[in-house]
Amino acid sequence: MNFEFHLSAFINAIVYAVLGVVILVVSFALWDKITPYDLWKEIVEKNNTALAIFAGLMALGIAIIVASAVH
Repeated sequence: MNFEFHLSAFINAIVYAVLGVVILVVSFALWDKITPYDLWKEIVEKNNTALAIFAGLMALGIAIIVASAVH
């Protein structure tokens, strides 16, 4: 088995992964600020399952967009 380690490819992957996570967190926080209700309070205190599912799917959608843009 021929195993070659490419440092530049590894660094690029780490940079894009960190960049993708930062974009995901910032966009999710922005979405939370734009909405008229407190997302965390609605999900945890009021047990709003529909909102929790929607928030998870929204985060997944943003992650897919970021992943395709970075790829």
